[in-house]
Formats: sequence, C-alpha cells, structure tokens
Amino acid sequence: MRGAGTASVVTAGLLLASLVLAGDYQYVPDPDPAVRQRIAEWQDLKFGLLMHWGPYSQWGIVESWTLCSEDEPWCSRPYDDYETYKREYEKLKLTFNPTRFDPETWAKAAKAAGMRYVIFTAKHHDGFCTFDTKYTDYKITSPDCPFSKNPRSDITREIFNAFRKEGFWIGAYFSKPDWHCDCYWWRRFATPDRNVNYDIQRYPDRWRKFVEFTHGQILELIANYGPIDILWLDGGWVRPLTPQEIDQLKFQPNQSIYRIQSQDIDIPGLVSKLRQLQPKLIVVDRSVHGPFENYLTPENTVPETMIPYPWESCIPSTHSWSYVPGARYKSAREVIHLLVDIVAKGGNLLLNVAPAPDGTWDRDAYALLEEIGQWMRINGEAIYATRPIAPYGEGKLRMTRGKDGSVFLIYLGEEDETRPPSKIWTYGYHPQHAVTATLLGTSRSLRWEKVGKGICVEIPPDLSRNPPCKYAWTVRLKPK
Repeated sequence: MRGAGTASVVTAGLLLASLVLAGDYQYVPDPDPAVRQRIAEWQDLKFGLLMHWGPYSQWGIVESWTLCSEDEPWCSRPYDDYETYKREYEKLKLTFNPTRFDPETWAKAAKAAGMRYVIFTAKHHDGFCTFDTKYTDYKITSPDCPFSKNPRSDITREIFNAFRKEGFWIGAYFSKPDWHCDCYWWRRFATPDRNVNYDIQRYPDRWRKFVEFTHGQILELIANYGPIDILWLDGGWVRPLTPQEIDQLKFQPNQSIYRIQSQDIDIPGLVSKLRQLQPKLIVVDRSVHGPFENYLTPENTVPETMIPYPWESCIPSTHSWSYVPGARYKSAREVIHLLVDIVAKGGNLLLNVAPAPDGTWDRDAYALLEEIGQWMRINGEAIYATRPIAPYGEGKLRMTRGKDGSVFLIYLGEEDETRPPSKIWTYGYHPQHAVTATLLGTSRSLRWEKVGKGICVEIPPDLSRNPPCKYAWTVRLKPK
C-alpha cells in the first residue's frame, strides 16, 4: 500500500469515482465466463481481512516506504544518511522472530467478525518474502532469519492453511516492484523514486531477468500454496505505458527516462500460466486498466456514490497499514457504518489488521472484531450476497437488495443514538409489490405505509427501547 491517509491516496480514490461517474472509465470484463462467475461469487462475500506484516513491524514504521527517496512526511527516515538507513532496514531480517505467531486464533476471530476472505502480504515493495521462495535469500525462511528455525517459519503457508480451514477465500498480496532486487533497483545507480532506476531499453537483459524473477515468484505462490482465489498485485506503476503516455513523451524530451518508461512485466503471459494451474483465479492488477484488473480497489477511501463494476475499498483499522505500537483503532460503529455504506454502493470492505512483531494482534483489534461480529450476526442478511438498489442511500439510510427480492433499509445511528427512531422514512423508494416489514433480530411484523414517493415504517416503542443490536438497525421488506 502507499500509506494511509495521504492526500494522494484520497485524491486517487475520488478521481476513480469521478471517472466512473463521468463515463470516462470503462471496466474491461475478464474474457473467461468462469472467472466472471467467480468474481460475482466474490462480490457476495462483502467483508474481507487484509494483513500487512514484515520485519518493518519491529520498528513500528510504515511498510517499505522509508526506503523510497520520495520526500513525504509519512515515510521520512530518522537518519540523514540514506545508505546507512537502508543497511539497517535490511538487517531487520536478522531479528525478525515472531515466536507467538498463532494464525488459527486470527482466523477464528476474523470468522466470528463475519469476514469471509483474507489477503496477506506475501511480498511488499521492500522485497522481503514471507514465503519460502527459491529466488532470493531475503525471506523469512532464510537461515539468517531467526524464525527460520521455527517449524511454522513459512508464515504465508501457515496463514493460508489456517484461514482455509475456517472456510475463507485465500488471497496473495504481491508487490510487482521489488526494491531489494538488483534487477529492479540496480546498485550501480541511485534510486530517485519508486520506479526502476535504469533505462530498460538500454539494459533489456536486466529487465528480462526481473520479469523472469517476478513470474517465478508468483508461480511459486500459485503452484505450491494450495487453492488461491485472488492474486492481489500492488505497485500499479509497474505496467506498460498507455498510448497517450507514449505520445506525451515525444513532447517532453528532457523527461527522466527512469521516471516514465514502460515497465512491462507481461501480465497477459503470466496470467495465462497461472490459470493453467488455477483456472478461476481472480487477478487484481491494481490501478492498471484492462482485463486483469478484475475488480477495482479504491484505497483508504469510499466512492461518493454507486460504482457499477466489481470493487473493494481497502481501509486500515488504525491510521496505518503496518503495526504501530499504541495505535488507536477505529470504533465498531465507524467500521460498521463503513461496511454498510460500501455494500450499499455495490462494493466490498477489505479491513486491514496489522500483526505485531511477536506475531500477535492487539487486544483492541480483537475487541473491534468481536463487536463487528455481534452486529453481523443480527444484520448479515442485509450485507452478504446483496446488490445495490437505487437510490442506495438517503441521509442516514442505506439500502441493499437480497437475491430473494427483499430490500433492506439500514439506519445508521449517530454517535449518541443508542436505539432506532420511532419511524424510518424513505423518500425515493417504495416497494412495487406487497411486502412484510420486520426489524432484523426480531420476528414481529411492523406497520408501514406509502407516503409520497417513499414509505414510512413504524418501530414500536418496546422494540426501540430494546433494540437487537447497536450502531445501525435494519428493516427488511420481504415480498409476500
């Protein structure tokens, strides 16, 4: 990930939404109908877990980005000497020893929260591999990493196995850029920014080796780590240039070749090989428009309105994607409202929880997931396997549609609202057929009436005083 809360991330998310609304973004469906069906099944899951974890957790810093020379306050370094800092960062491998690693506990907590898929960082931009690759020694199973002596040292395998046993879909996060690989950041040259730091056209053999290296590592994950449902590729600047960018370069002869050049790693060829191994694999080539961006991933933001394509907002549970000691977690109310808003607009929520360097989650993370789970056990019917329905939202109200024709009206309570209101109104939606209204978590039929172009549903005082859940309440309108 780029780093939580940055203006560039928010701008990117708003730009995506604006392009979609303006009709300037055209989603490219995967050509394989079996993959398209799998994407529709993924859309039914609605709520997933993302985990950023690596040696950087020992320092409690942003993942990878302090290695990058881009001058941003969220990835600043405590050293003035960059080379010294980079050497010390890479030495973190020598002390990474998460002896309290217990992925089964994580999987059970995530399942109880209502999460249904997991994306784990097999490799972030710094190049450190949390899986047992044969292509580099910069990995957790390297003999000079103390955790390599642990029988569970291949933490990617252990996490995938633990979550698979709990019925989760499995996703592998993989960074396309690799800032440790000498075929991406060549030690012969300085590293001015996140991009490859040499002229690919001048050194095509070096780039070819990098492409082979990248393909080899991803093939290891897809071939050797059991059924993988999602390949989640980060680092969207590693891609071919668009025709418009190529034309633009013709009029900017002084532009640095290192900053703008075609970083083509042959994604079509790679995906062809991967789908021979796992035919229904969903590929998420993030922010690279085309047939291998199977779903969109606005980062740390929620689009302002519905998006008519498969999409997922990835959002951290604290201010950071990576572990920071003492970080404040979002409240259960915040996350539940995020989830409802995202689902009403047709998306999924991918919530990040970052493990500590010893292999544990914070108590606050467990407490957050437990509260979310309590709400989901009452209201999950309004979330899972639903689709948007116009107008999707009015004020504090969000709407979803179930596959049986039920419509769900979800009232988002304010901070000081501990119970649903006595009346829930819609102004632009009313049922086309006879329906029975109930409050999820209860069985009593509710009185409702058509008012103008909307409806009014009455919540009896005893139900309002003793609501079945906190933070948000759901009225189901079920066809008779």
